[in-house]
Amino acid sequence: MNNLETISILLEVQYLAPVQYYSKFLKYDKILIEQKEHYSKGSFRNRCQITMSDGIHGLSIPLSKGKNQQTDIREVRIDYSQNWQQTHFRSIKTAYGSAPFYEYYEPYLAVFYEKKTEFLFDFCLDMQQQICKLLKIKPSIDFTETYITDYTESAVLDFRNKICPRNYANSTYSDPHFSPARYPQIFEERQGFIPNLSILDLLFCTGPEAQSYLRQSNK
Repeated sequence: MNNLETISILLEVQYLAPVQYYSKFLKYDKILIEQKEHYSKGSFRNRCQITMSDGIHGLSIPLSKGKNQQTDIREVRIDYSQNWQQTHFRSIKTAYGSAPFYEYYEPYLAVFYEKKTEFLFDFCLDMQQQICKLLKIKPSIDFTETYITDYTESAVLDFRNKICPRNYANSTYSDPHFSPARYPQIFEERQGFIPNLSILDLLFCTGPEAQSYLRQSNK
């Protein structure tokens, strides 16, 4: 099982996940999505990172039920008492409205900020499927049937909670199979290149070439 191209990778579902997350969809034959876990705070399960003229901004989906660590991930509900959809969509447009491919992809994403999906897992999964279509990738995806703590002796690479906000600030963490390919960004002249933002950054900035940059990011 030494050939990484022939084994599965285990990931949690994420909201507009980073480039690193989607690069795994092209590296592994099968993607296993964890659906039997408990919700984990401080992750990309309900948040993403985009860049604006003044730097990196985080967007978080508010939760009405399931904020604690003991709630099954499929039972976590989105809080619509706050108008977060309008806030997120406006922020995305402010950040990427001038990007080369924003106008082309905007209609495909707008629908997610108009409908009210009850559960966080379903919302993120639906959006993930749409992103894959826009990237023109067709990963083989399956879902866990039970929660397994340790996958050491299996053909599954356990990457749960590896792609998360805290690792961005942890200089000791590294992914030996990911090296973010550089691509033209909207605010690069002002901020320099910022790697591993939400997949939206790559998609809006490079359009049909996004898949190529994902492949280049795999080592």
